Amino acid sequence: MSVMRYEPWILMNRMQRDFDRLLAQNAPVTEEQQSLADWVPPVDIREEDTQFVLHADLPGIDPKDIEVTLEKGELTVRGKRTLANRDEHAGFRRVERVSGAFFRRFTLPDTADSQAVKARFANGVLEVAIPKQAQVMPRRIAVETN
Repeated sequence: MSVMRYEPWILMNRMQRDFDRLLAQNAPVTEEQQSLADWVPPVDIREEDTQFVLHADLPGIDPKDIEVTLEKGELTVRGKRTLANRDEHAGFRRVERVSGAFFRRFTLPDTADSQAVKARFANGVLEVAIPKQAQVMPRRIAVETN
């Protein structure tokens, strides 16, 4: 007879993850995003010493269908995902993947160097690197004596 460890919180943790996922799908969006987008991709933004890095999950999207623009300090990521016709007669029993247009907009901080932004797409993840402007470091001024 094998001994199984009883974990009473496993179901609660699973329910919490499912609840978090549900809330993330129904995250509040602006009226502009709602009118322009059928879905909103999840995004992570990380600040490093020399840059900001944005990662957007865009699985199943052709890179030519992604548009990244920067205007007046606002970074916009938009595009569309097209999926095969998901007709009930084609054998689909459950359809969860969303298709259609997506749209996200981010206001860049003043420290961002908008001239050197780079975007890269690999394995269904869009990575946008936004370098920081070189900051003028304070320098110590020697006090002279007569």
